[in-house]
Amino acid sequence: MSRGSAQMLRCPGCGAPAPPDAVRCDYCRSRLATVSCASCFGLLFEGAAFCHHCGAPRARIEGRSEQRTRCPACRGDMRWITVGPTDLLECGTCDGTWVEAAAFERLCADREQQAAVLPVPFAPHNVVGVESERIRYRPCPRCGRLMNRINFGRMSGAIVDVCRGHGTFLDRGELHRVVRFIQEGGLDRVREAQRQELMEGRRQAQQVERAASRPDPAAGPYTWNERWLSDLLAALFGTESS
Repeated sequence: MSRGSAQMLRCPGCGAPAPPDAVRCDYCRSRLATVSCASCFGLLFEGAAFCHHCGAPRARIEGRSEQRTRCPACRGDMRWITVGPTDLLECGTCDGTWVEAAAFERLCADREQQAAVLPVPFAPHNVVGVESERIRYRPCPRCGRLMNRINFGRMSGAIVDVCRGHGTFLDRGELHRVVRFIQEGGLDRVREAQRQELMEGRRQAQQVERAASRPDPAAGPYTWNERWLSDLLAALFGTESS
């Protein structure tokens, strides 16, 4: 199937037309789009041969393991898939994904290295803000402890659930958003913001030190140490301190 024909797709369940990035059929609610792009981890329609986000070929292998893992978000069944070189757990109900800690680190490092030497094939996009709904903490699929919810990179807009040492859970579409953020230089912006914050902190600390070292105008021409010595001499020798 060509990239152009991927723009005119029909649901394999009922035959109704559907856009290439639809996750469920509007008519029969069949599942259509899944994480399938090894380049940007975008959601691809089942019939698409190429990613409509970046043009990369579809690269997805369904896992054969019968072992099931409960989804932290909806408690549905998750199963292993392989997208390019990355193994993921994917929920068939809410389309959330779980990435093991080591795999997530490799994924972020690989995308950053690619972004440093390759032209970015994406147009700038608006970062979606953090949702205002009440935060719900989710259990780690590995240890069962509640995970931390963080804004990846502090400014990506992708709110991910992290269990340090075990992995990261991402809601539908967030993995794609994280990868785009990295490939568009997001981590470089984060490092620059941190550098600016550090410089500002040092500047403020220097201002505090300079203010503390200035003599008190109410104490006259002496510094604190000089006035203390003058008062001591006056007490010892009966002289009048100035």
